[in-house]
Amino acid sequence: MESLLSQFTILSNQALQDKNFDPSTVEDLMKLFEIEAYKSWAAMELQHQNEVKEAEVAMQQAEDYLDSVMESAMDEFRRFEEEMERMAKTELNSLVETAEGARRMGNFMEKAATIASKRYIEAALNSATASMKSAWKGLSTNKVHPS
Repeated sequence: MESLLSQFTILSNQALQDKNFDPSTVEDLMKLFEIEAYKSWAAMELQHQNEVKEAEVAMQQAEDYLDSVMESAMDEFRRFEEEMERMAKTELNSLVETAEGARRMGNFMEKAATIASKRYIEAALNSATASMKSAWKGLSTNKVHPS
């Protein structure tokens, strides 16, 4: 482009000094300017397209990376969730076993209390029966031998 400007300056000086100067020479030079401008525009357009492609590639790489990170995070979350569920089931089973043990112990203690109360009642009845027999014996002995 600089050489075209130099050539244009030379032609301008010739046009001012030479009365036989052919103006079509300037027109030819202007066509060269137009071609150079088009080449420059085409080069910039190509550079722009290359930059767009590079940006698209970078964007795709970023999306792929984000997808990878998100998938890893989701996998880790699933593993965490499974571990928490396993721990919750283990804790629940432990509580159920403890509750079942407490229920069995309660049933055992209820049976033991029932047996103990029956034996207490039997012992009380036996004691009352013995006391009554003794009292009857004492009464009947007093009737036979009046003192």
